[in-house]
Amino acid sequence: MLRAGFLLLFAVSGFAAGRVDFARDIQPILEKRCFGCHGPQQQMKGVRLDRREEALKVSAKIVPLVSGKGPIVMPPIGARLTADEVAKLKAWIDEGLVYQTAVHWSFAPIQHPAVPKVKRATRNPIDNFVLAKLESEGIAPSREADKQTLLRRLSLDLTGLIPSPDEMSTFLSDTRPDAYERQVDRLLASPHFGEKWARQWLDLARYADSDGYEKDRSRPWAWRYREWVIDAINHDMPYDEFTVEQLAGDLLPNRTIDNLIATGFNRNTLTNREGGTDPEQFRDEQVLDRTATLGTVWLGLTVGCAQCHDHKYDPIKQRDFYRLSAFFNTQEEVNIPAPEPGELGPYLAAKPGYDKQRRELLDEYQISRLQAEWEDHLRYAALHPGEHQDWDFAYGEFTHNVDNARKVLFLDPAKRSEVQQLAMRDYAISSCGNLFPKDYCNGFKLGDLRSKLSKLTAQTAHISFAPVLLENDTPPKTYIHVKGDWREHGDEVQPGTPEFLPSLPAGPATRLTLAKWIVAPENPLTARVEVNRIWQEVFGRGLVNTSEDFGTQGDRPSHPELLDWLATEFVKDGWSRKQMVRLMVTSATYRQSSAARPDVAAKDPENALLSRMSRLRLPAELVRDEALYASGLLDLRIGGKSVRPPQPKGVAELSYAGSVKWEESTGADRYRRGLYIHFQRTTPYPQLTNFDAPSASLSCSRRKRTDTPLQALNLMNDPVFYEAAQALAYRVTHESTGAFGERLRFAFALTLGREPNAHERERLGKYYDDAVQARGEVSAWLEVSRVLLNLDEFITKE
Repeated sequence: MLRAGFLLLFAVSGFAAGRVDFARDIQPILEKRCFGCHGPQQQMKGVRLDRREEALKVSAKIVPLVSGKGPIVMPPIGARLTADEVAKLKAWIDEGLVYQTAVHWSFAPIQHPAVPKVKRATRNPIDNFVLAKLESEGIAPSREADKQTLLRRLSLDLTGLIPSPDEMSTFLSDTRPDAYERQVDRLLASPHFGEKWARQWLDLARYADSDGYEKDRSRPWAWRYREWVIDAINHDMPYDEFTVEQLAGDLLPNRTIDNLIATGFNRNTLTNREGGTDPEQFRDEQVLDRTATLGTVWLGLTVGCAQCHDHKYDPIKQRDFYRLSAFFNTQEEVNIPAPEPGELGPYLAAKPGYDKQRRELLDEYQISRLQAEWEDHLRYAALHPGEHQDWDFAYGEFTHNVDNARKVLFLDPAKRSEVQQLAMRDYAISSCGNLFPKDYCNGFKLGDLRSKLSKLTAQTAHISFAPVLLENDTPPKTYIHVKGDWREHGDEVQPGTPEFLPSLPAGPATRLTLAKWIVAPENPLTARVEVNRIWQEVFGRGLVNTSEDFGTQGDRPSHPELLDWLATEFVKDGWSRKQMVRLMVTSATYRQSSAARPDVAAKDPENALLSRMSRLRLPAELVRDEALYASGLLDLRIGGKSVRPPQPKGVAELSYAGSVKWEESTGADRYRRGLYIHFQRTTPYPQLTNFDAPSASLSCSRRKRTDTPLQALNLMNDPVFYEAAQALAYRVTHESTGAFGERLRFAFALTLGREPNAHERERLGKYYDDAVQARGEVSAWLEVSRVLLNLDEFITKE
């Protein structure tokens, strides 16, 4: 939005005479300059230049004011407009303030461009598109990386694990022309592929193991969704099915438990259980978060910017935002029984006896009478707020601790599900003192009952549950929030999609309809957005660098034809993630050396033209994984519950009132992959935070990359990395025979996948000798191991 008395925005430099495109030349604004904010310029205050009728009234004043030809100059402070920017404005005014613009590139239908012809030999069409760009810039590609580097890079990209010495040796000795491709297929078939690629998706899904906000209560079953993602990726579930199940698995015909678990994608929203807050407000916040996340994950658009007003830069109306939110406003959160393999038989065998003993205990302590009176009081408080402050408090706590509390409270007890019945009874027993005097609760001897019930439960076989979303049988209406305020209802809206994108098919507008619309062939965004994220994961940077924003404020693709070619191939190959990854990693572009290119550094500092492979530090989880894997400590089990490895004392205590209890995992659980570390939103595992893991509060499409002293200190002093160094030293001294040189070669094979060079042998040999004299051989190998695990090369993908 441009204002006179107003903000005027930068446009790209180098403007030449020709028709002005409003979106490209005028609207792409950075809002860095304020014009007409003081004095006489106030005569134009509030005029919006994105509204033609207002802009026409002041058009004659604009150019003189910004070009400094009159007594008043805008901006009154700071840098003046450049001649190029003034020329843009003048041309736009002279052309009659034309607002109609060409369709933004990402909103245009996806084309299938022809593969360009190039001078050099290629391995697959990706290389043709990349080479065509390089040749137009007069740049030659880099040489192919050596075999050790290629296998290490490939292993990290496909499984997140470095190759073992045996795997490296097998590859180096394989002289067949398709030796590399055989390694690609081996790694694609590994169950660790699903773990590596699940991490990227869990960032998008804002996955965490706790609620967030003040209480930040743990979510004991959140991992069921994580496990579903790993399995889906390992089985190469087509991306269109992967999408539909997560957005609308509960609406599929003949739905399965797995379909329901997939809807856990939208159970990853934050939940506020703080006393005194309005549950409806934060339910509404969850609905809006799900709407914004849909835009980020599948459309690559900042849809959430339209929550309070029409989007400033993209054609997303506020009405569009709330029409999208209406799809999610009909859902409610439910935890369903979802037994893991081997759980159901023992549970069913034990259940009759458990139910009988539990019922006898409840009868003995007269809990039915207590609960009936407790529920009556809560219903009265809900219908008559303000009459009894103690009842109001109890009702408020109740609504924050029982899912869908008000609905369940007013539901006929006979119609409550078993899960709802248990939740109501258990909460009545645990919270009696919130509603009744202490003496009254003591009369039921609830402390004794809780102890007996806890013991009974601990002795009985149980089943796992899963957090899912189901349709609400009494859904609320959806309204536009005036200025984004959830209390101020504007027009009622029905489910719908943004008007600038293809229309929904005819028929009922359900979430299943929405999910199928997202992956429909005519949707220009979904396939582009996903292949760009796959490219980003493989090459370190997307063809569109702003992978979260394909709108007018995002970056244009560095290789637009390649992006569209990949998108069409993705759909043609059945939306196969594995086939798309295979295509990328078998290209000559991927197999280039990552050595720096001083000859192109000035022209292409970000390596967007791909004249070499990018050299990147490993993600937070993989930094830890590699240390444990090289040392032989890593537990390679797939899936399962989250774990709590050792962390510095005082971290959990930073939670609200020290409420988070970090009970360290024991045995093999201490050494599980970083993917499985319990993520507590308010006090996350510090090593993950230090190495730029996202906060899990919002969907994250690309992680930051920082380089801080704290990271080096973490690698040197964290107990996990010290323990890994101890284990590595043990491996070297027990699995390798011979003198120092032979053992050093083995240590390098375990950590770096290569031989040490002469300089490294000399320096580490001296370091080892000094350490032996000072501390002995065992300590000397520990120190050498610490050096190797702290090398930049060790935590970097070359």
